[in-house]
Amino acid sequence: MSRDGPLRSIAIVGGGTAGWMAAAALSRVLGPRGPAVTLVESDEIGTVGVGEATIPPIIAFNQLLGIDEDQFVRATGATFKLGIEFADWRRIGERYFHPFGTYGVDMGVVPFEALWRRMRRENAAGPLSDYSICCAAAARGRFQRPEPGRTPLAQIGYAFHFDAALYADFLRRLAEEAGVTRRKGRVVEVLRRSGDGFVEAVRLADGGRVAADFFVDCSGFRGLLIADALSEGFEDWGHWLPNDRAVAVPSRDPGPPPPFTRSTARPAGWQWRIPLQHRTGNGYVYSSAHLSDDEAAAALLADLPGPALAEPRTLRFRAGRRRRMWSGNCVALGLASGFLEPLESTSIHLVQSGIARLLEMLPTRACEPADTARYNRLMAAEFESVRDFLILHFHANARGDTDYWRNLATMDVPDALAERIAVYRRTGRVFREADDLFTKTSWLAVMEGQGITAGGYDPVAAGVPPADARARLERIGAVTAAAAERMPAHADFVARHCAASPAPADLRHIV
Repeated sequence: MSRDGPLRSIAIVGGGTAGWMAAAALSRVLGPRGPAVTLVESDEIGTVGVGEATIPPIIAFNQLLGIDEDQFVRATGATFKLGIEFADWRRIGERYFHPFGTYGVDMGVVPFEALWRRMRRENAAGPLSDYSICCAAAARGRFQRPEPGRTPLAQIGYAFHFDAALYADFLRRLAEEAGVTRRKGRVVEVLRRSGDGFVEAVRLADGGRVAADFFVDCSGFRGLLIADALSEGFEDWGHWLPNDRAVAVPSRDPGPPPPFTRSTARPAGWQWRIPLQHRTGNGYVYSSAHLSDDEAAAALLADLPGPALAEPRTLRFRAGRRRRMWSGNCVALGLASGFLEPLESTSIHLVQSGIARLLEMLPTRACEPADTARYNRLMAAEFESVRDFLILHFHANARGDTDYWRNLATMDVPDALAERIAVYRRTGRVFREADDLFTKTSWLAVMEGQGITAGGYDPVAAGVPPADARARLERIGAVTAAAAERMPAHADFVARHCAASPAPADLRHIV
């Protein structure tokens, strides 16, 4: 039998958010004439399910699936997210905001940040947050979707906080309506064919067998296919990102949900607070070398915004990625492909990115090595870019109050990150490389927020007369503040357009 030609079948091993994202996307894009898609999952195996915050590219993913946004928000108990507030990261008592959207408006060929940096040196500019509609709206607890036109409202960028388990359920319904077959069962063996070593089938605990031309490993940290069967190694980044534990617990809402995630630095890690419509997600991400599990749980429970709704749940992980995420006729997504801690809410995006690249390079049954190599190169570069952005938050700190923070401040960082920091220190320039996930806004927000000081400014701003630059900044700041004041309160927007029913479902998935 020929081992080439179009794929006839795809098997996804593992459900959860990653598995059902893959199933929904593959069935939607490939259509009823494409390969048959089967998803294998076991009710005996739980999902991690703590990832509740996202970043703006998820909007494009949902649109690809034809999802009505208000329906999705209602179904998942979601709220809207304009960015992340960082508390105590540079020093205890200091805060800054990493917004979505953009800062200001460029002045011809002069980037806004160059103009701002020049005028800031002359004490003629406010803080960066004055020039971001997302910062202004978040500070006021307001939200609306962007409006077309030449106003700050056109620059609103947003994402969501949602219940990850309810999102998986939502996608499962879409996928099954599109023809995906769900097979219940626990995988006990991975069968490989002779010659090329491709995965041939998985055997289930009940004796059943699921065969396919191509496999997607969404089996979580264990990596049943990519690691256990195909022996793809793991590149450990714990020396840069030492956090290897998280304890999570939901709590009752303390009041109207703010339109942002809050991240607070702690003595041995950091704490998240994520507002949903009917509860708040809380977690402490920490280094087990500096804090015990019991100490982390106690610290988290002592700092909840409302009564806990469950017992704390502890998770273990390693920061890093598979050396190859696509091997033979198997691609790994989600935790099976690697893990970067949730500080910037990138986990779901990396699943989305892996799916998009798989669709871009959808193989034949032969799985050409050139396609595999390109996929692995691009995904490795994306993981490394996200890794460097995360390291920046930890490395650029002036806390010095614990060994944890002192070690992070003095460690060596990857060369690409060291170069970015050196460029910023000299001129205040920030760049977005071709395939970077994070924009210039993101790099600028964190560089400034973490206290990295630029000694000069981009020379392209030198040609703008100071009076013109000052007037420009004053105008942007005033218009931004006025636009934010006109926006509705976040809670009112949700209540008017996409309020979830207070059904028991929102308490079935509380971790």
